[in-house]
Amino acid sequence: MRQKYVITKNDEKNEFILAEHAELDKDIMSLLCEQKYDRDKIKNAVEQGKEALITALRTINMYPPVVYLDKIADAVISLCESEDKFSETLFFDDIDLVKEEISEDEVEEDIPDEASTIDDILVDDAPIENDFEGDDDLPTVTPTTSIKVADDDTIDLSIEDD
Repeated sequence: MRQKYVITKNDEKNEFILAEHAELDKDIMSLLCEQKYDRDKIKNAVEQGKEALITALRTINMYPPVVYLDKIADAVISLCESEDKFSETLFFDDIDLVKEEISEDEVEEDIPDEASTIDDILVDDAPIENDFEGDDDLPTVTPTTSIKVADDDTIDLSIEDD
């Protein structure tokens, strides 16, 4: 899914607006969520560091993935530092995110040059101990009551049409 995040700085109302759009239909971006933040709180979070800013940007309604939020935080920092810029637009595609994960996990570095034989794999290093060697170790359960089923008590479960 393609997503677009628009960060807007509104000086008149002293706020930041973060709007999340997604491509729900082909080539049509729909607004999913719009979150307004107090500008002073965001500036305070920027001064405390990027982690504090990420925490301040995340809400119940606005919870983008960490990879996206890292770039969103960079854009918010850029808007806070700039007097000329009033908005920033970021585009993301989930397919790019999946490709990055596959390329990182694709090859393992510690692959041995020679293939192991089945005998090397099946070497028994330590004997397996059985905690229950015999029936003596198992607890015995004796019933204290018995259940008696009456032969004459039956239930008719047939459905009749009235």
